[in-house]
Amino acid sequence: MGQTEILHLETVTRQFSKTAAPAVNQVTFSLQQGDLLGLLGSSGCGKTTLLRLIAGFERPQTGSILLNGETVVSESTWVPPERRDVGMVFQDYALFPHLTVAKNVAFGLANQGRKGSRRFTSKQIQELTMDAIALVGLQGLEHRYPHELSGGQQQRVALARALAPRPTLILLDEPLSNLDVQVRLRLREEIRTVLKTTGTSAIFVTHDQEEALSISDWVAVMRQGRVEQFGTPETIYQEPASRFVAEFVTQANFLPAAFNGSTWETEVGCFAQLHPSSQPIASADLMIRQEDLQLEPDETATVVIRDRHFLGREHRYCLLTPSGHELHARTTRDRLIPIGARVKLSVAEDALRVFPRETAS
Repeated sequence: MGQTEILHLETVTRQFSKTAAPAVNQVTFSLQQGDLLGLLGSSGCGKTTLLRLIAGFERPQTGSILLNGETVVSESTWVPPERRDVGMVFQDYALFPHLTVAKNVAFGLANQGRKGSRRFTSKQIQELTMDAIALVGLQGLEHRYPHELSGGQQQRVALARALAPRPTLILLDEPLSNLDVQVRLRLREEIRTVLKTTGTSAIFVTHDQEEALSISDWVAVMRQGRVEQFGTPETIYQEPASRFVAEFVTQANFLPAAFNGSTWETEVGCFAQLHPSSQPIASADLMIRQEDLQLEPDETATVVIRDRHFLGREHRYCLLTPSGHELHARTTRDRLIPIGARVKLSVAEDALRVFPRETAS
């Protein structure tokens, strides 16, 4: 797996107005067969526009797109959406209210047969429809209408409709954002399982960091139309390439620091870095993930616990430094530290990351 390149974008740019910044700006990346890519970013960063460019709903000003080795977009080539062999799952499901589950799923097969390069017989449509419905666990609901289904079931119908023609690539535009938390958690696991079971390549747009990290083989963090960092979920989380990625993905603490030649001095103590930069920085911000910040009660310390939140598996402490800077720490320790207590902070050397002060946004 991962040997065949299913999608390649080369310097793709889409600008809606000459006076506005590009919605998608010089984006280049590749996706291998069977891999799942999460497009992660805040609202307006260009992730949905990028998805629409791949689907063929938008046309870029510059750049090229290859699907399964075939050029579908270039300076001289334009392949329309219905001939790209791409399935689409929308945020609002886009189900036909007057059609049953089975007919909603079959619609995509029949529609592709009329417009696309592949044509299915009536028997094939029936078989592929039933296979897709079984794949998403909706057996027995074939004759129900969308209004008779829960939100999670409606999203499964939308996924089944996209999967039924067995496309080269499936695009999912924030498919879980309209669901409650418990359904989202369950359905994101199911979606990954279904896609992996079928060996289907997919791109999943989301603004939820945990969702992107958990469902994806690869994550592309977008900012202002550009891909800020592309990598595995582990790399994105553990080795953020920029302060923006560190803030958006890890929601880490940033502590002003000055380098004294051997350690980083801060208002709450000195910290050593396991792998110091080859180009020393006089002043910087130390990135410390919340789970890496270790607390130890100490009456002589200068950091005070302002508040504590119980999150189920862990507690989240809100800490206040002498200057009024707020830090956060997550811990699973059994012994609770009371609000108002003073604590000494420590961090493992390999957990520190340093970002130059001038890059702060």
